[in-house]
Amino acid sequence: MGEDGGTGEGGGVRADDGADGYTPSARRLERERYKRARARRATAIAALSTLVTGVVLFLVITGSPGWQRTRETFFSAEYARMALPQVLDGLLLNLRLLAVCGVAVLVLGLLLAIARTLRGPVFFPVRALATAYTDFFRGLPLIICLLMVVFGVPALRLQGVTTDPVLLGGTALVLTYSAYVAEVFRAGIESVHPSQRAAARSLGLSSAKTLRYVVLPQAVRRVVPPLLNDLVSLQKDTGLVSIAGAVDAVYAAQIIAGKYFNYTPYVVAGLVFVALTIPMTRFTDWVTARMDRRRAQGGTV
Repeated sequence: MGEDGGTGEGGGVRADDGADGYTPSARRLERERYKRARARRATAIAALSTLVTGVVLFLVITGSPGWQRTRETFFSAEYARMALPQVLDGLLLNLRLLAVCGVAVLVLGLLLAIARTLRGPVFFPVRALATAYTDFFRGLPLIICLLMVVFGVPALRLQGVTTDPVLLGGTALVLTYSAYVAEVFRAGIESVHPSQRAAARSLGLSSAKTLRYVVLPQAVRRVVPPLLNDLVSLQKDTGLVSIAGAVDAVYAAQIIAGKYFNYTPYVVAGLVFVALTIPMTRFTDWVTARMDRRRAQGGTV
Protein backbone atom coordinates (compact mmCIF):
# COMPACT_ATOMS: atom_id res chain seq x y z
CA MET A 1 0.00 0.00 0.00
CA GLY A 2 1.50 3.29 -1.03
CA GLU A 3 1.40 6.59 0.79
CA ASP A 4 -0.94 8.27 -1.71
CA GLY A 5 -3.84 5.88 -1.52
CA GLY A 6 -5.24 2.56 -0.43
CA THR A 7 -7.61 -0.08 -1.57
CA GLY A 8 -11.24 0.94 -0.89
CA GLU A 9 -14.34 -1.18 -0.46
CA GLY A 10 -14.83 -3.68 -3.29
CA GLY A 11 -11.56 -2.86 -4.98
CA GLY A 12 -12.04 0.89 -5.14
CA VAL A 13 -9.15 3.26 -4.60
CA ARG A 14 -9.01 5.86 -1.83
CA ALA A 15 -7.23 8.88 -3.26
CA ASP A 16 -5.85 11.57 -0.97
CA ASP A 17 -4.72 13.95 -3.69
CA GLY A 18 -5.64 17.32 -2.27
CA ALA A 19 -9.12 18.62 -3.01
CA ASP A 20 -10.39 15.36 -4.55
CA GLY A 21 -10.53 13.58 -1.17
CA TYR A 22 -12.25 10.22 -0.91
CA THR A 23 -13.30 8.43 -4.11
CA PRO A 24 -16.18 5.99 -3.48
CA SER A 25 -15.79 2.51 -4.83
CA ALA A 26 -17.83 1.10 -7.69
CA ARG A 27 -19.69 -1.19 -5.32
CA ARG A 28 -20.70 1.73 -3.12
CA LEU A 29 -21.84 3.77 -6.11
CA GLU A 30 -23.92 0.83 -7.31
CA ARG A 31 -25.46 0.41 -3.86
CA GLU A 32 -26.40 4.10 -3.72
CA ARG A 33 -27.97 3.91 -7.20
CA TYR A 34 -29.96 0.88 -6.05
CA LYS A 35 -31.18 2.71 -2.94
CA ARG A 36 -32.26 5.73 -5.01
CA ALA A 37 -34.09 3.47 -7.44
CA ARG A 38 -35.91 1.74 -4.56
CA ALA A 39 -36.85 5.12 -3.08
CA ARG A 40 -38.27 6.33 -6.40
CA ARG A 41 -40.19 3.06 -6.81
CA ALA A 42 -41.63 3.30 -3.30
CA THR A 43 -42.66 6.92 -3.88
CA ALA A 44 -44.37 6.03 -7.15
CA ILE A 45 -46.25 3.11 -5.54
CA ALA A 46 -47.35 5.30 -2.62
CA ALA A 47 -48.57 8.04 -4.95
CA LEU A 48 -50.45 5.56 -7.14
CA SER A 49 -52.11 3.81 -4.20
CA THR A 50 -53.10 7.18 -2.71
CA LEU A 51 -54.60 8.28 -6.01
CA VAL A 52 -56.55 5.05 -6.41
CA THR A 53 -57.86 5.25 -2.83
CA GLY A 54 -58.91 8.86 -3.34
CA VAL A 55 -60.73 8.09 -6.57
CA VAL A 56 -62.57 5.13 -5.00
CA LEU A 57 -63.65 7.20 -1.99
CA PHE A 58 -64.80 10.03 -4.25
CA LEU A 59 -66.88 7.70 -6.41
CA VAL A 60 -68.42 5.96 -3.39
CA ILE A 61 -69.34 9.22 -1.63
CA THR A 62 -70.62 11.11 -4.66
CA GLY A 63 -72.50 8.05 -5.90
CA SER A 64 -74.45 7.60 -2.66
CA PRO A 65 -78.23 8.30 -2.82
CA GLY A 66 -78.12 11.19 -0.35
CA TRP A 67 -75.02 12.91 -1.67
CA GLN A 68 -76.86 15.81 -3.33
CA ARG A 69 -78.68 16.74 -0.14
CA THR A 70 -75.54 16.25 1.95
CA ARG A 71 -73.53 18.50 -0.33
CA GLU A 72 -76.12 21.27 -0.06
CA THR A 73 -76.31 20.95 3.74
CA PHE A 74 -72.63 20.53 4.63
CA PHE A 75 -70.57 21.72 1.66
CA SER A 76 -72.31 24.83 0.34
CA ALA A 77 -69.84 27.32 -1.12
CA GLU A 78 -72.27 30.19 -0.49
CA TYR A 79 -72.57 29.52 3.25
CA ALA A 80 -68.85 28.79 3.50
CA ARG A 81 -68.03 32.27 2.15
CA MET A 82 -70.56 33.76 4.54
CA ALA A 83 -69.22 31.92 7.60
CA LEU A 84 -65.47 32.18 7.06
CA PRO A 85 -64.95 35.83 8.19
CA GLN A 86 -66.99 35.34 11.37
CA VAL A 87 -65.32 32.01 12.15
CA LEU A 88 -61.89 33.61 11.77
CA ASP A 89 -62.94 36.45 14.10
CA GLY A 90 -64.03 33.90 16.69
CA LEU A 91 -60.78 31.97 16.21
CA LEU A 92 -58.87 34.86 17.79
CA LEU A 93 -60.56 34.00 21.09
CA ASN A 94 -59.45 30.38 20.74
CA LEU A 95 -55.87 31.48 20.12
CA ARG A 96 -55.89 33.77 23.16
CA LEU A 97 -57.25 30.94 25.29
CA LEU A 98 -54.55 28.62 23.97
CA ALA A 99 -51.78 31.09 24.83
CA VAL A 100 -52.99 31.93 28.33
CA CYS A 101 -54.25 28.47 29.30
CA GLY A 102 -51.19 26.77 27.82
CA VAL A 103 -48.83 28.74 30.08
CA ALA A 104 -51.07 28.20 33.13
CA VAL A 105 -51.33 24.47 32.43
CA LEU A 106 -47.56 24.05 32.15
CA VAL A 107 -46.89 25.97 35.37
CA LEU A 108 -49.61 24.25 37.42
CA GLY A 109 -48.79 20.84 35.97
CA LEU A 110 -45.09 21.23 36.87
CA LEU A 111 -45.97 22.29 40.43
CA LEU A 112 -48.27 19.29 40.83
CA ALA A 113 -45.59 16.94 39.51
CA ILE A 114 -43.01 18.36 41.91
CA ALA A 115 -45.49 18.04 44.79
CA ARG A 116 -46.10 14.39 43.94
CA THR A 117 -42.38 13.59 43.85
CA LEU A 118 -41.41 15.32 47.12
CA ARG A 119 -39.68 12.92 49.48
CA GLY A 120 -40.02 12.50 53.19
CA PRO A 121 -42.97 11.85 55.52
CA VAL A 122 -43.43 15.55 56.26
CA PHE A 123 -44.59 16.10 52.67
CA PHE A 124 -47.20 13.34 52.77
CA PRO A 125 -50.20 15.77 52.95
CA VAL A 126 -48.86 17.66 49.93
CA ARG A 127 -48.36 14.43 47.98
CA ALA A 128 -51.82 13.21 48.95
CA LEU A 129 -53.53 16.45 47.84
CA ALA A 130 -51.63 16.52 44.55
CA THR A 131 -52.49 12.87 43.90
CA ALA A 132 -56.18 13.44 44.70
CA TYR A 133 -56.30 16.47 42.41
CA THR A 134 -54.64 14.59 39.55
CA ASP A 135 -56.82 11.50 39.90
CA PHE A 136 -60.05 13.52 40.13
CA PHE A 137 -59.55 15.79 37.13
CA ARG A 138 -58.05 13.04 34.97
CA GLY A 139 -61.15 10.96 35.60
CA LEU A 140 -63.66 13.81 35.21
CA PRO A 141 -64.75 14.37 31.57
CA LEU A 142 -63.78 17.81 30.33
CA ILE A 143 -67.32 18.64 29.24
CA ILE A 144 -68.60 17.91 32.77
CA CYS A 145 -65.86 20.06 34.29
CA LEU A 146 -66.79 22.91 31.95
CA LEU A 147 -70.47 22.68 32.83
CA MET A 148 -69.74 22.56 36.57
CA VAL A 149 -67.41 25.56 36.49
CA VAL A 150 -69.29 27.69 33.97
CA PHE A 151 -72.74 27.24 35.50
CA GLY A 152 -71.89 26.20 39.05
CA VAL A 153 -69.56 29.04 40.03
CA PRO A 154 -71.98 31.87 39.09
CA ALA A 155 -74.77 30.04 40.95
CA LEU A 156 -72.78 30.44 44.20
CA ARG A 157 -73.05 34.26 43.91
CA LEU A 158 -69.68 34.77 45.52
CA GLN A 159 -68.49 38.34 45.90
CA GLY A 160 -65.58 39.24 43.64
CA VAL A 161 -65.76 36.02 41.63
CA THR A 162 -66.10 36.54 37.89
CA THR A 163 -69.02 35.30 35.84
CA ASP A 164 -67.26 35.86 32.51
CA PRO A 165 -67.79 32.66 30.47
CA VAL A 166 -64.38 33.02 28.81
CA LEU A 167 -62.52 33.15 32.12
CA LEU A 168 -64.61 30.35 33.61
CA GLY A 169 -64.19 28.19 30.51
CA GLY A 170 -60.45 28.81 30.54
CA THR A 171 -60.34 27.87 34.22
CA ALA A 172 -62.02 24.55 33.48
CA LEU A 173 -59.51 23.85 30.71
CA VAL A 174 -56.61 24.60 33.06
CA LEU A 175 -58.03 22.39 35.82
CA THR A 176 -58.40 19.41 33.51
CA TYR A 177 -55.26 19.70 31.40
CA SER A 178 -52.96 20.48 34.32
CA ALA A 179 -53.78 17.02 35.71
CA TYR A 180 -52.67 15.36 32.47
CA VAL A 181 -49.57 17.52 32.13
CA ALA A 182 -48.64 16.83 35.77
CA GLU A 183 -48.44 13.12 34.99
CA VAL A 184 -46.23 13.83 31.98
CA PHE A 185 -43.86 15.91 34.09
CA ARG A 186 -43.89 13.30 36.87
CA ALA A 187 -42.93 10.58 34.40
CA GLY A 188 -40.03 12.73 33.23
CA ILE A 189 -38.85 13.41 36.78
CA GLU A 190 -38.99 9.76 37.75
CA SER A 191 -37.14 8.74 34.57
CA VAL A 192 -34.00 10.54 35.79
CA HIS A 193 -31.72 7.91 37.31
CA PRO A 194 -31.25 8.13 41.11
CA SER A 195 -27.50 8.30 40.58
CA GLN A 196 -27.99 11.82 39.20
CA ARG A 197 -29.47 12.95 42.51
CA ALA A 198 -26.77 11.12 44.47
CA ALA A 199 -24.00 12.72 42.43
CA ALA A 200 -25.50 16.18 42.89
CA ARG A 201 -25.87 15.71 46.64
CA SER A 202 -22.30 14.43 46.90
CA LEU A 203 -21.15 17.71 45.34
CA GLY A 204 -22.89 19.64 48.09
CA LEU A 205 -26.13 20.64 46.38
CA SER A 206 -29.25 20.78 48.51
CA SER A 207 -32.38 18.82 47.61
CA ALA A 208 -34.01 21.93 46.14
CA LYS A 209 -30.95 22.81 44.03
CA THR A 210 -30.59 19.20 42.91
CA LEU A 211 -34.18 19.27 41.69
CA ARG A 212 -33.78 22.64 40.00
CA TYR A 213 -30.39 22.28 38.35
CA VAL A 214 -30.03 18.53 37.79
CA VAL A 215 -33.36 16.70 37.72
CA LEU A 216 -35.79 19.17 36.14
CA PRO A 217 -33.63 20.14 33.11
CA GLN A 218 -33.25 16.47 32.15
CA ALA A 219 -36.90 15.65 32.90
CA VAL A 220 -38.31 18.54 30.86
CA ARG A 221 -36.17 17.72 27.82
CA ARG A 222 -37.36 14.13 27.87
CA VAL A 223 -41.08 14.99 27.94
CA VAL A 224 -41.17 17.75 25.32
CA PRO A 225 -42.94 15.60 22.66
CA PRO A 226 -45.84 14.47 24.92
CA LEU A 227 -46.18 18.03 26.23
CA LEU A 228 -46.55 19.31 22.68
CA ASN A 229 -49.20 16.65 22.04
CA ASP A 230 -51.14 17.89 25.08
CA LEU A 231 -50.95 21.45 23.75
CA VAL A 232 -52.33 20.27 20.41
CA SER A 233 -55.26 18.68 22.25
CA LEU A 234 -55.75 21.86 24.28
CA GLN A 235 -55.85 23.87 21.09
CA LYS A 236 -58.76 21.80 19.80
CA ASP A 237 -60.62 21.75 23.12
CA THR A 238 -60.66 25.54 23.40
CA GLY A 239 -63.67 25.27 21.10
CA LEU A 240 -65.66 23.75 23.99
CA VAL A 241 -65.92 27.13 25.71
CA SER A 242 -68.71 27.82 23.23
CA ILE A 243 -71.09 25.89 25.52
CA ALA A 244 -70.77 28.78 27.97
CA GLY A 245 -71.82 31.32 25.37
CA ALA A 246 -68.38 32.64 24.50
CA VAL A 247 -68.31 33.66 20.84
CA ASP A 248 -65.37 31.68 19.54
CA ALA A 249 -64.98 29.99 16.16
CA VAL A 250 -67.40 27.18 17.06
CA TYR A 251 -70.09 29.46 18.46
CA ALA A 252 -69.80 31.79 15.48
CA ALA A 253 -70.44 28.79 13.24
CA GLN A 254 -73.34 27.73 15.46
CA ILE A 255 -75.00 31.15 15.12
CA ILE A 256 -74.95 31.01 11.33
CA ALA A 257 -76.00 27.35 11.23
CA GLY A 258 -78.96 28.06 13.53
CA LYS A 259 -80.03 31.06 11.48
CA TYR A 260 -79.96 29.42 8.04
CA PHE A 261 -80.41 25.72 9.00
CA ASN A 262 -77.24 24.83 7.13
CA TYR A 263 -74.27 22.99 8.69
CA THR A 264 -71.57 24.24 6.33
CA PRO A 265 -70.29 26.74 8.95
CA TYR A 266 -69.46 23.81 11.24
CA VAL A 267 -67.39 22.27 8.46
CA VAL A 268 -65.62 25.59 7.94
CA ALA A 269 -64.83 25.87 11.66
CA GLY A 270 -63.56 22.28 11.69
CA LEU A 271 -61.28 22.88 8.72
CA VAL A 272 -59.90 26.03 10.35
CA PHE A 273 -59.00 24.05 13.47
CA VAL A 274 -57.43 21.32 11.34
CA ALA A 275 -55.36 23.89 9.43
CA LEU A 276 -54.21 25.31 12.76
CA THR A 277 -53.43 21.93 14.30
CA ILE A 278 -51.47 20.32 11.45
CA PRO A 279 -48.39 22.62 11.75
CA MET A 280 -48.20 21.96 15.51
CA THR A 281 -48.54 18.23 14.91
CA ARG A 282 -45.79 18.22 12.31
CA PHE A 283 -43.58 20.27 14.63
CA THR A 284 -44.20 17.73 17.38
CA ASP A 285 -43.22 14.90 15.03
CA TRP A 286 -40.05 16.77 14.05
CA VAL A 287 -39.06 17.34 17.68
CA THR A 288 -39.74 13.67 18.50
CA ALA A 289 -37.66 12.43 15.56
CA ARG A 290 -34.84 14.82 16.43
CA MET A 291 -34.72 13.62 20.03
CA ASP A 292 -34.83 9.98 18.90
CA ARG A 293 -31.85 10.59 16.60
CA ARG A 294 -29.89 12.22 19.41
CA ARG A 295 -30.65 9.30 21.72
CA ALA A 296 -29.54 6.82 19.05
CA GLN A 297 -26.27 8.71 18.62
CA GLY A 298 -25.67 8.85 22.37
CA GLY A 299 -26.25 12.60 22.63
CA THR A 300 -27.77 14.51 25.50
CA VAL A 301 -31.57 14.34 25.68
